[in-house]
Amino acid sequence: MFKRHERATATPEVTITIDGAPYQVPSTLSVAAAVLMHQGAAGYRRHAAGGHRAPLCMMGVCHDCLITIDDAPNRQGCLVTVEQGMRVRRQLDEAAATATRWDTANHASGDEQRGRDDADL
Repeated sequence: MFKRHERATATPEVTITIDGAPYQVPSTLSVAAAVLMHQGAAGYRRHAAGGHRAPLCMMGVCHDCLITIDDAPNRQGCLVTVEQGMRVRRQLDEAAATATRWDTANHASGDEQRGRDDADL
């Protein structure tokens, strides 16, 4: 998926673990890019509804890059640069997916009850 340009300058590498396995990655990568580089998009994480998710925007907007970093769940992997010894765990189980569930069913009606609309933003 990601490939370095042949004229790119050498970048120091760090060792991180992804789901317990060690990987060498360039020190300039985000966690999301490092996981995509070694694991691919399939199975990056599981959504609370059961479907698979992978980073989309790579700039912190979509929240599809949520991942566990050094035992802290739901970190935005696209906004965190890899560091030596970092422990990364994909959120593939139901417990991790459930932790990311947001209740948005009544979002619009909540704004209407407060008398706000998009013009107030």
